[in-house]
Amino acid sequence: MFEQLAERTAYESRIDALKLAFAPMMFQAAKVARDAGLLAALDRHDQGQAQWSWQTLEALETTTKLPVYALRVLLEAALAIGLVEAKDEQYRLTRMGHFMLHDELTRVNMDFVHDVCYRGMFHLDEAIAQGAPAGLKTLGDWPTIYEGLSRLPEHVRTSWLNFDHYYSDQSFPQALPAVFDRPVKHLVDIGGNTGKWTRLCLEHNPDVRVTIVDLPGQLAIAKSQLEPLGLMDRVTLHAANLLEPNPTLPCDADVVWMSQFLCCFAEAEIETILRNVAPSLAPGGRVCILETFWDQQQYEIAAHCLIATSLYFTAMANGNSREYRSDDMLACVRRAGLRPAGETRGLGMGHTLLQCCK
Repeated sequence: MFEQLAERTAYESRIDALKLAFAPMMFQAAKVARDAGLLAALDRHDQGQAQWSWQTLEALETTTKLPVYALRVLLEAALAIGLVEAKDEQYRLTRMGHFMLHDELTRVNMDFVHDVCYRGMFHLDEAIAQGAPAGLKTLGDWPTIYEGLSRLPEHVRTSWLNFDHYYSDQSFPQALPAVFDRPVKHLVDIGGNTGKWTRLCLEHNPDVRVTIVDLPGQLAIAKSQLEPLGLMDRVTLHAANLLEPNPTLPCDADVVWMSQFLCCFAEAEIETILRNVAPSLAPGGRVCILETFWDQQQYEIAAHCLIATSLYFTAMANGNSREYRSDDMLACVRRAGLRPAGETRGLGMGHTLLQCCK
């Protein structure tokens, strides 16, 4: 993976380096062009034509209500990025511009980077040096972002949840058959977040009971989502911090479920968590781990996005976790005294479901 980057010529590599030097500024220009309505104004076709129509500066001024100076700097930045093309003082959208405007994955990622990460990334050097989320102070005063999720500014919390859910929502329905391929009476949802997985399990199997284990603030959010649906009669909320010595956890779990959870911890912490949850398993029970391992992605751009997400964990989330390679996670599983007992790849947005036993 990434082999073609090493094979680029010296000229191409220098161009890449120069583009990277200005990338933060171009990122902001692209987001402003999107949010200010410029890309939408360019998203027009001549009648019966497949390509986008050319538009003059004057027409765009009328449509967007932006002054000519603002239009010029944004259009020229968009031209350099590749969002628009120009001819004779006229402009039209490119395919890249279309995806910047309409592609949900691109929008979710851009909003997450801008609202959650951007200001905090200025403190990445501190985070690297300290092993702590030094950029988190741009959002609030918490040891990690997880304690502050329920108290983030509304637009930041929305972007965080949209990012988290976009990746998990598409994998959850595909994971259900593998989890419920045998009787499951009690499922423990570790890091249940807003309760989406719990809801799917309860709706999929009318006999299963679910215990959600999370921090108190997140449990309150999960309850607010599940209670209006009349599902709380089969749900138990259990507040716990799995990093504490000998935490009290539910017992007799046929499945202990952790989705996009272990990536939030350092390797030594992952081992501690797995050791702590193992006694919760009923005889024959399984620990099910759903993660996006960057080395198991079908497309190189997916690995690129996941590796970039590791920098969020470094500067914003906790300062010591990352998006893992599959071999690193399997090593943690074995060191914790568990045995890998099954692997399902390619779920949703490149997720892998690891099933482990005592």
